[in-house]
Amino acid sequence: QLQLVESGGGLVQPGGSLRLACEAYGFTLGDYPIGWFRQAPGKEREGLSAISRTGDSTRYADSAKGRFTISRDNAKNIVYLLMSSLKPEDTAVYHCATVRGYESGLHFWDYDYWGQGTQVTVSS
Repeated sequence: QLQLVESGGGLVQPGGSLRLACEAYGFTLGDYPIGWFRQAPGKEREGLSAISRTGDSTRYADSAKGRFTISRDNAKNIVYLLMSSLKPEDTAVYHCATVRGYESGLHFWDYDYWGQGTQVTVSS
């Protein structure tokens, strides 16, 4: 069964950095594109970034451009989201997701498989 597990969340001060990881179980991550999303309380799930199966194509939402970097290591079955210059408004549960295909976009409704999420809290 296809399973995604996120890790790396936590409490960080404004201006700090975190690296989130999305690990795949039950399937070969290199066969799928991956998207990162977040959802804050009372808000709609927001697409942040996506990476193609081989990593040669990436997309970023305006809220992520210049601060977040998506990457993947298919040999380790992991996709990363490096987040820097974090702000209190980045506080949310962060999810990775995937869908069959070569590459994917930033609309959550396009994705079929989701991880449970990891909490990121940006606060002093």
